[in-house]
Amino acid sequence: MSSHPKQIELEAVLRRLCDDLDHYLEDTYGDRYPLHPNRPARGKAASVAYDGLFSTGTQFTLGYGSDHGRGYLVSVEIRTLSTIKQEDRKAIERSAIAYLRSIIPTYFPDRKIEVKRDGNVYKLVGDFSLGNSSN
Repeated sequence: MSSHPKQIELEAVLRRLCDDLDHYLEDTYGDRYPLHPNRPARGKAASVAYDGLFSTGTQFTLGYGSDHGRGYLVSVEIRTLSTIKQEDRKAIERSAIAYLRSIIPTYFPDRKIEVKRDGNVYKLVGDFSLGNSSN
């Protein structure tokens, strides 16, 4: 089963958005904790999602049981074996969400997309339509 070309492009834009977030987090917090021993140093893997202290991404959810419905869950993982201080985790989360909110208009200039807290996760919600089938 192949994906629709517009779905492939949407997912590529989401990947670039997450890569941008990953670079921001690495620049801001990348030296706070030692890397997991199995994790390559920043810039040493084919994708920024697979190296450095942070791994960022999105995953589509239909949003059953959610206050905000369907959207893309935002994942920010800190790849270390060290115990992460709660205040650091909260600061990184706040900073990541603020940065995401600031760059969404750059990546989705013609769409209304927002970052919403949904329980204990953050989700991108809004216009992820692919247009009509004749496009």
